[in-house]
Amino acid sequence: MTTTLEPAAGPTTDAQATRERIASLLQSYGAAIVLVILLVLGSIAFPTFATGSNFANVLTQSSFLLIVGAGMTFVILTGGIDLSVGSVFALGGVLAAFGSTYGIVGALLFPLIVCGAIGAVQGLLVAYAGMAPFIVTLAGLLGVRGLVLAATDGGSTTPLISDPAVVNLGQGAVFGIHWPVFIAIVVVVVGSVLLARTRGGQSVLAVGGSESASTLMGLPVARVKFSVYVVSGLCAGLAGALNAAYSSSGVPTVGVGLELNAISAVVIGGTLLVGGRGNLVGTVAGVLLLSVIQNLINQVGSLNSSVQAVVSGAFLAIVVIIQTVLSRTQRL
Repeated sequence: MTTTLEPAAGPTTDAQATRERIASLLQSYGAAIVLVILLVLGSIAFPTFATGSNFANVLTQSSFLLIVGAGMTFVILTGGIDLSVGSVFALGGVLAAFGSTYGIVGALLFPLIVCGAIGAVQGLLVAYAGMAPFIVTLAGLLGVRGLVLAATDGGSTTPLISDPAVVNLGQGAVFGIHWPVFIAIVVVVVGSVLLARTRGGQSVLAVGGSESASTLMGLPVARVKFSVYVVSGLCAGLAGALNAAYSSSGVPTVGVGLELNAISAVVIGGTLLVGGRGNLVGTVAGVLLLSVIQNLINQVGSLNSSVQAVVSGAFLAIVVIIQTVLSRTQRL
């Protein structure tokens, strides 16, 4: 009688599981790891880098992008994209300046209502009319920028903010940290809780993972997709209002290219462009990483400003390639 010995499956399975865990950790926390490395290297190379004032400046400049990036994270998690956030950001700043004549409530409420409504219109077109997010939000980018120019006489007028309470919202600080940083932290915490602890947040991840499966599960796919564009519009409007308070004016030309920075930060932070996987903690790391890279380039001083765009673009391309490899590793 011949006995056939089957090869042991245990070691292979264990090795595969280990590779998947490592790939998942690198995908989720790779940006944070690189950020720590850059902070250490920057502190060694540049004496002026590791100072309280410089770090405070990095945090302040990051806060506006982080708020926009938080909204963008929700959109990308569903497999969508929002190219209009840069223009909505500028509109939020202009509306905040106009609304500041009614105090801090007007400076915040006016841009939130209008920018939230813009997000709602885009969400309706994407979720219920079945239009492509790229086309809808590209139209939003152009159309909203047109509204900004129309409201400021073709961009030649910059509405100023004279209300001290509104200005303090942007320029006021606690222990050297400006208020927009604390507001950005609140946005991230609230968003993280919504994603991780609520049915709506889980629905966002499910829709991004598979719309067809989500439909079979009875999830309100259209409503989820609609809601994330509203969130994105609200976040962009809030960030624009805070930026206007910080600069004491609603500059109509700000926000050009902000949508690309936001998308870059979200993707660098580990959120998949196809949706279904990611979190706001990763977006925080991605935003800070981009800001630190920019700050390090400024520390060098002799480099042309175009170097920043080249470095950011190359870094994003590398991250997307790595994410693709890691995703394939987890599916093997």
